Amino acid sequence: MSRVFALSDGNSFYCSCERVFDPSLEGRPVIVLSNNDGCAIARTPEAKALGIRMGDPWFKIRDLCRANGVVAKSSNYVLYGDMSRRVNEVYRSFADEVEVYSIDESFLDLTRIPDAEGYARKMRATVRRWTGIPTSVGLGPTRVLAKAANHLAKKRPELDGVCDLTSAEARDRLLPLLAIADVWGVGRASVGKLEAVGVHTAADLRAMDPSLARSLLTVVGERLVRELNGVRCQDLEFIAPVRQGIAVTRSFGSPVTTLDVMLEATASYASRAGEKLRRHGVVAPHISVFFHTSRFSDGPAKSVSGIVRLREPTSDTLELVQAATRATKRLWSGGYRYSKAGVMLDGLVTPERAPRALIDAPDPRREALMAALDDVNGRFGRGSVFVARSGFQKAWTVRADMRSPAYTTRLAEVPVLRA
Repeated sequence: MSRVFALSDGNSFYCSCERVFDPSLEGRPVIVLSNNDGCAIARTPEAKALGIRMGDPWFKIRDLCRANGVVAKSSNYVLYGDMSRRVNEVYRSFADEVEVYSIDESFLDLTRIPDAEGYARKMRATVRRWTGIPTSVGLGPTRVLAKAANHLAKKRPELDGVCDLTSAEARDRLLPLLAIADVWGVGRASVGKLEAVGVHTAADLRAMDPSLARSLLTVVGERLVRELNGVRCQDLEFIAPVRQGIAVTRSFGSPVTTLDVMLEATASYASRAGEKLRRHGVVAPHISVFFHTSRFSDGPAKSVSGIVRLREPTSDTLELVQAATRATKRLWSGGYRYSKAGVMLDGLVTPERAPRALIDAPDPRREALMAALDDVNGRFGRGSVFVARSGFQKAWTVRADMRSPAYTTRLAEVPVLRA
């Protein structure tokens, strides 16, 4: 039996999450801004029609938005993550095998479903009814074709949100409508290489000699050609690969000019990095700290970074904060207006594979302490218990002047209906 993959994708996902809890936004242009209200990272079709592009800086489009009634929202990743979880719970009621590919995309295996297209339409309607999130679904015998079908489902109104590329006839008819730049796995640099040899659509790429595709785009190009021809080269991934690196970086809401404030910021980022390490079940052998001024600032420029090697690979928040503090003190130079800082961890391994120190065995109580820390913050909200070094006022945190409430994860912000 030929495999049938489905890719279900939330339409303008961040904006759709905002609309679920604020129905007045329906039909209006809405955008969601990146951290620190920097640039547009999600746009409704109405906003796109006004010429707002992905990545447009807020300070450049602010007047356009105000003149055209565009609603701008600060990013609310806690809300978006919880809505993603709810959507995937619906997917799992329709398929036993679900791969969560990103916050708004999931692959499903619908191989044994007799009418996969009809089943996908039912799933799409159920997601909308149960969560309020509109989705588009693409079907294909390979992941690349399912992704291509999903793109067509979003862009072609006559498909009504579902595109089925499981048949050769459908592929012959629809792949010529998909530009090469919209094929999953074809980057901007690859587009120029392909267009130079006459490949302009997904159908052109499908007809390409696999060996030529390999010479132009490495083995990735050959796999794309084969998958567009219905030859499966990738399967679903149900167990996430071990994380190779973790980064926590933020732009400041206002420039940081003192060491004490910078120490608070890097300690806070190190604490968040520790949470991520424990959630993914990995440890880090060292921590990197950096901070720099803005390239748009009129003042003197400065960019510094440094690495501190840990006594042994760890996910212990207290050890990470201590290391980040040492690095920050060593790197600090006064007289600058720093705009961004961050911590990065790489070389991650599972605890079982981590080398151990010959002396100074770790205190087993620290592992229990970290588990208790995560449990309390999981139950009562992140930041309920934190390292004092990360500060109490946190005046340096990012701007989020237009952030919506945490409708689904904070009891005090749950919507109240009065009748």
